[in-house]
Amino acid sequence: MGVIEHERLARNEALFREVNERINGIAAEFSRFAGAEEYEYVCECSDPDCVDRITLTLEEYDRIRADGTRFVLAPGHVRHEIEHVVEETAEHVVVEKHGVAGEIVADSDPRAA
Repeated sequence: MGVIEHERLARNEALFREVNERINGIAAEFSRFAGAEEYEYVCECSDPDCVDRITLTLEEYDRIRADGTRFVLAPGHVRHEIEHVVEETAEHVVVEKHGVAGEIVADSDPRAA
C-alpha cells in the first residue's frame, strides 16, 4: 500500500473524528441538563461505509482525544499498515496513527488549533 492510499485512509478517519467532535460538543451540552452517563460515537475507522457505533462516556472520549493521533474504532476495524493498538476493550479499540497517516491526522486535529 502506497503513500497516497495511506493519506486517503487517514483523511477518512479524520472526517469521522470531526463528526465525533460535534457529537461530543452536543453531548457535553446535553449532559448539563440530562445527566446522561454515556453517548454513542461513530467508529473512526478508515472505511467510509462503516456505520458502527461505540458507546463512551464524555470522559473516555476526551481522554482518547487528548492525543491527536489517537482514534476510537469498533473491534476488528484496525488497519495495521497505518495504526497500532494502544488500548483494547470488548467494546472498542484505541489506535494511534503512525507514518504519513500520523502526520496527516496530527495536522488536522481540531483540538490542536
